[in-house]
Amino acid sequence: MDPILVGKSVTTAEGGPVVLEPKYGNRHGLVAGATGTGKTVTLMTLAEGFSRIGVPVFLADVKGDVAGLAVAGTPDQKVLDRAAKIGVAGYAPAANPVVFWDLYGKLGHPVRTTVSEMGPTLLARILELNDTQSGVLDIVFKLADDRGLLLLDLEDLRALLGVVADERKDISTSYGLVSAPSIGAIQRALLRLEQDGAEEFFGEPALELSDLMRTMPDGRGVIGILAAAQLVLKPRLYSSFLLWLLSELFETLPEVGDLDKPKLVFVFDEAHLLFDDAPPALQQRVEQVVRLIRSKGVGVYFCSQFPDDVPDEILGQLGNRVQHALRAFTPRDQKAVRTAAETFVANPNLDVGKTISALGVGEALVSTLHDVDGARAVPMPVERTLIAPPRCRMGAITDAERAQVRATSPVGTKYDTRIDRESAAEKLAAHAQAAAERVDAPKAKSREDDDRDEPGVGSAVKDAVFGTKRRQGMVETMAKQTARTVGSQIGRQILRGLLGGIFGGSRR
Repeated sequence: MDPILVGKSVTTAEGGPVVLEPKYGNRHGLVAGATGTGKTVTLMTLAEGFSRIGVPVFLADVKGDVAGLAVAGTPDQKVLDRAAKIGVAGYAPAANPVVFWDLYGKLGHPVRTTVSEMGPTLLARILELNDTQSGVLDIVFKLADDRGLLLLDLEDLRALLGVVADERKDISTSYGLVSAPSIGAIQRALLRLEQDGAEEFFGEPALELSDLMRTMPDGRGVIGILAAAQLVLKPRLYSSFLLWLLSELFETLPEVGDLDKPKLVFVFDEAHLLFDDAPPALQQRVEQVVRLIRSKGVGVYFCSQFPDDVPDEILGQLGNRVQHALRAFTPRDQKAVRTAAETFVANPNLDVGKTISALGVGEALVSTLHDVDGARAVPMPVERTLIAPPRCRMGAITDAERAQVRATSPVGTKYDTRIDRESAAEKLAAHAQAAAERVDAPKAKSREDDDRDEPGVGSAVKDAVFGTKRRQGMVETMAKQTARTVGSQIGRQILRGLLGGIFGGSRR
């Protein structure tokens, strides 16, 4: 299988092509460099290269210009001259098979997952919960499993939180302490998440990983582009979504060992957002996934400004590296330059530390894995490389062009219409309604018994004359008054008789 042409070495006058071997595409990689040095163009070149050999690619479009992969470039003379200088065989402008995705469903097919699939760990990171609140969220998920309740969207989670609040004492006894302040904090965090527009992300139909790993009938891999210009403004949501997707690939795909080419290449742009403020447990999870996912046939490529944005434990696993220019204006920049220089295999013809600051736009220091003298996957000495231009448009596309690409999408309208099936919120609402009806049933039966004999006006007259259980009627009132009157008269007569007898006797 032909290697992917990255560019041409200009370390020496007789420099040759710099390539990436497809069989080592799953050994991961790094593309780093300051803003405006050509990182995005390098990503587009790599994405095109993988697509042409039948490898699907998934990457985020942070600035909106990666979408140009879907449209053929314009035959600019400078680009043609550069391609000829590098030796790009058969270079001609061409579009790539692209599917647009968008968590908000505006610039691409909606990307959804369920709350259950996201899990409490990543959801706690998105909600920015502390350890105590994260523990309560763990209890909520366990309670949902024990009661057979589906957590599909945020409404389901909110409904179950209400149940936990109502049954807090019993749940605390069975599952662990649940405090009202922790529940309130989670509810407020959910409200903020909804205001950020993340409510559209949770629900069905959930994304099927097979739709990210498509190939076209002509053998080219489909490039999935996630519209992330707005999403990246919510760093926690952005990084947690991509980490969830990476974890899903890791947990779902079977072991395949080393293949002739990757099954999928996953590009994580703005990689520092993944590791900023990440708790140690989450960082260990990322390290584990990156280390082991290559045996599932997936290559992960991080893109960031500085190589030290990626932790050393993960940086050491990235075999293919492209380093664009770094400007050493500050102590932070100077440290990044030293870090970058130390991560490359030395080249006696190149002073890496000085060259990093002197690279022009479209130039990079490149080191990839190759077989050398029977040894497999050996990092090659770093080469100063003129990066090959992509065949697509190197810039944004219009709304009409995007709409045309969406109209011919291989996934069609599969994800465009939201599905809302019965889940936790609906079941809990039904249980609450049934409980309310059971409470109201005795009252209704009592009223029915009172009204059964004389309905309507007759019943009202009956109640007025004879009374009800709670109110006496006219007959009962008159009887009591008569009894009181008769009793009073008889009593007075008896009293007068007694008094008369007493007084009369005394007169005699």
